[in-house]
Amino acid sequence: MKVTLALAQINTRLGEMQANLEKHLALAKEAWSSGADILLFPELSLTGYVLQDLVPALARRPHADDPLFKALLKASKDLDLVVGFVEEDARHRFYIASAYLAEGEIVHIHRKVHLPTYTLFDEKRYLAAGDGFRAFDTRFGRLGMLICEDFWHISSPYLLWLDGADLLLMSSASPGRGITGEQIGSAETVETVTKTYAQLLTVFIAHTNRVGFEDGLKFWGGATAYDPDGTLLAKGPYDEEALTLAELDLDQLRRTRSRLPLLRDERPDLVRRELERILRHD
Repeated sequence: MKVTLALAQINTRLGEMQANLEKHLALAKEAWSSGADILLFPELSLTGYVLQDLVPALARRPHADDPLFKALLKASKDLDLVVGFVEEDARHRFYIASAYLAEGEIVHIHRKVHLPTYTLFDEKRYLAAGDGFRAFDTRFGRLGMLICEDFWHISSPYLLWLDGADLLLMSSASPGRGITGEQIGSAETVETVTKTYAQLLTVFIAHTNRVGFEDGLKFWGGATAYDPDGTLLAKGPYDEEALTLAELDLDQLRRTRSRLPLLRDERPDLVRRELERILRHD
């Protein structure tokens, strides 16, 4: 089975949700006409990143009656969508979230678990942290989603792997930080991390990052997709909006895991036992 991913690295406009929605819908049409099955948008693609006191005004409870989600759910009848937004729960807590939409339904929502509060980041001041990682089933197999800081923690993709995810969809609003030779340092690090996870977990990984400037931050784009061997399948440009297509041959999972049975030989029971010991401080 083959699946075509479309990776949309976009310049989101801070607080202008209607304009951002229109860009999402236009790219959904473009991706669908290009043969895409899944369209992946960056972190907080509907709102912008440096939200601060805008959080309550921009937060949404995702359902079919919400004007933004109504339009996105309609678009998801043509191809599956992953969109980034601020979710408000029933008790008025706010989360950075990604929603997986398919065939007019909300299939899964992931709330960002790891909220950075170092260097230029201050997410915990305005937002609540999610409390879990769950894989979920789609017509393209079992998937998992991570948001930016989540994939800087090894446990995040590991838990999704153990929960059955064969494709990890990773979205970010990663600003450029540092220079390595001629490359942005944070871009090089993210690409190394995603390639490494693909190889160690023998999974497909796709990552899309936003572009443009916002409140003094510069976002670098550079979408990527890797197969279970860690082979680069597609790469978007730096510093400009782009829609990048990647074809995934899901049969590669069987070929790779027959040759490299890391999943077969993993010992989650041992990991649990050792974690319990460590948490007891034995």
